[in-house]
Amino acid sequence: MQIKLLEDQVGVALLHRTTRHVELTAEGVQLLEHAKRALGEWEHGLREIREAIDIQRGTLSLACVPTIAATILPQVLSKFQSSYPGISITLRELAAEDMLDCLRRRETDFGIGPAMDGTTEFQFTPLFTDPIYALATHAYPFRKRHTVDLAELSTYPILLNSKSAALRSMLERALAGRSLHMTIKFEVEHSHTLGALAAAGLGVGILPKVALPHPLKRNMQALPITNPALERTVCIVSLKGRSFSPSAGALAATVHRLLKAKS
Repeated sequence: MQIKLLEDQVGVALLHRTTRHVELTAEGVQLLEHAKRALGEWEHGLREIREAIDIQRGTLSLACVPTIAATILPQVLSKFQSSYPGISITLRELAAEDMLDCLRRRETDFGIGPAMDGTTEFQFTPLFTDPIYALATHAYPFRKRHTVDLAELSTYPILLNSKSAALRSMLERALAGRSLHMTIKFEVEHSHTLGALAAAGLGVGILPKVALPHPLKRNMQALPITNPALERTVCIVSLKGRSFSPSAGALAATVHRLLKAKS
């Protein structure tokens, strides 16, 4: 009856009917294609409405390495919360290896941290390049004014962040490539502790540029390490094949937009 009413409305037969078979007429085929497109648009509209509702109220979990969480992430979260005040965010401040384990267990939506080799199960979307610096008082007379050579750096007592496994691996590869060795005087868990030890003249701290004290004290110097140049790529980190929720996707887009500008 519904088809008959539709045929009366359009003024043409939509089906060929026999006692054993029913098939679409040419006009029926044409109308079916329009109907499919209309239903597709309807479903797309409903999906957009549901996603908009999800973004306005929801929860998500973000993991981030400490050097980013304590420096440039707060501005990103402030911008996101002003646009999506109904989203509740749980922030987990984790070392790079712990962040990957957290993602692997699906305990967080995505992470922000350095690209790491040998991890095929993760997707690393680059945000910006972060050079590695040497931080020390002027009591350490670096021979160059704008950079410090890795060979010269290896003659000084070194201060390192014990949780920066990615930075340590990078440093060890660079030292091995030039047959150099470093003496690690102190290992600490937090970058601000490393900065305090360096300010006390206890050694030369090695840390990413983003984690440098700002502003530098008058008796301090911070120079990029060269020969080879050391740098890390800060990325959005996620499990391959795992799609973001609408709220997580909105946060990832905000992170990408604001931190990509640093590159």
